[in-house]
Amino acid sequence: MNFTEGEYIYIDKPYGMTSFGALAYCRTRISRKIGVKRVKTGHAGTLDPLATGVLILCTGKKTKEIERLQLDTKEYTATLQLGATTPSYDMEHEVNETYPTSHITKELITQVLSGFVGEIQQVPPQYSAVKIAGDRAYELKRKGRDVELAAKTVRIDEIELTDFDEEKMQMSIRVVCGKGTYIRSLARDIGRALDSGAYLTALRRTQVGSVRVEDCIKLDDFQQWLDEQEIEIQQNKK
Repeated sequence: MNFTEGEYIYIDKPYGMTSFGALAYCRTRISRKIGVKRVKTGHAGTLDPLATGVLILCTGKKTKEIERLQLDTKEYTATLQLGATTPSYDMEHEVNETYPTSHITKELITQVLSGFVGEIQQVPPQYSAVKIAGDRAYELKRKGRDVELAAKTVRIDEIELTDFDEEKMQMSIRVVCGKGTYIRSLARDIGRALDSGAYLTALRRTQVGSVRVEDCIKLDDFQQWLDEQEIEIQQNKK
């Protein structure tokens, strides 16, 4: 492998770690392996800290491909808790509102989900990396500032109900979507469409383009994987 010339690395990002944290973990070990101070590394699409799954890292000259890779279709699996919301639409924050759920049935959920297929308008979460006048929205929120984000057009190719626990009022979905889709916002909007509330309790990115999560390296196994790679000798001379 030639990390300076450029390689793609497929990581299964663990729960509780930022995408940049996973990138930094791998970059440090690659740089040490090839004997450079800091190999150029980027990732093709941020995953929330509480999400897991496919994270594509690009090294060296392959970082020029990041913008193209971000356009790839993505697949997610998600679990939603119905009847409540949180400020971040996931479990990063405590529940701030509760709503009735007695009217929610599997049939109603299926009907509501069908309305999200195609191009839809979606407002990003206030706790997100969207920039407002140079500042990240989540940074402004954590400073107590009000954040107003405009709706944008996103594309949902498929949305499928994979499980519904009527007793716990939890539902699981599989979503295939285009660039810029926030599954946390989708959860919020599904809750509203059900005349209730919803937030994510689990989120996993299972595919980006042709890369499936089964193709990815678990971060705990990364050093062993790296040790097994044949590194081109000229890299060690740099």
